[in-house]
Amino acid sequence: MQNVKIALIQMKVGLDKKENIERARMLLEEAAGKGAEIAALPEMFNCPYNNDCFRSYGESFPGETTGMLSEQARKHGMYIVGGSIPELEGGNVYNTSYIFDRKGKLIGKHRKVHLFDIDVKGKITFKESDVLTPGDSMTVFDTEWGKIGVMICYDIRFPEFTRKMALAGAKAVFVPAAFNMTTGPAHWELTFRARALDNQVYMFGISSARNEKGYIAYGNSIATNSWGEVIGRLDEKEGILMVDVDLDDVNEIRESLPLLKHRRPELY
Repeated sequence: MQNVKIALIQMKVGLDKKENIERARMLLEEAAGKGAEIAALPEMFNCPYNNDCFRSYGESFPGETTGMLSEQARKHGMYIVGGSIPELEGGNVYNTSYIFDRKGKLIGKHRKVHLFDIDVKGKITFKESDVLTPGDSMTVFDTEWGKIGVMICYDIRFPEFTRKMALAGAKAVFVPAAFNMTTGPAHWELTFRARALDNQVYMFGISSARNEKGYIAYGNSIATNSWGEVIGRLDEKEGILMVDVDLDDVNEIRESLPLLKHRRPELY
């Protein structure tokens, strides 16, 4: 058994990009001080979650935000799942998560595949595709504890995507996210537990803290184990959720209840 200490950082995101980057840096320092070996930030942590901001706050790689993430990973010898930021490339804007290893080396990059285009009558309308370009690949990276996947927010609503990661060997999936006050209370915990249960993986959801101005995030960053149980959860305020997990539990669960082995893909 080899446990890993994980920090889910639920931070406040404001209008000032430099202040957001500095806030993320300070919270990564705090997570490292608590013994984190993997730290994760929320979706669009350097930028208000607003179509009007994505291009103006965006940056190409390497840039100011990713430089901070790399430096913190190297300084503290911890993996960092860099939430997500607006990435600029070839005239396009992507919603992108950068992943760094203990030496500060970029080992993964996930561009949000499923764009958040919704219209819940009388409650919320948002269309990311007005500004963002979707990614086109799955992201799984190697660690000493096993393979780990990364997806972003709306990606979690497509069960096939998590299943594909599980079949590729992922024992855990990190999901930087920004569920809102309509979708969060209804679907946040349910979706994380369902993906964990169906794929027998750990699921980690990292939200920004709730801000009553502009887009209002649900918060409630969450950790679920491979049995589908909630093992940690925050409220709506800024904070760090620390969880100490043994990812090898996944192997035991999959042996005792071999769902993945019992699949009949020829029928579906």
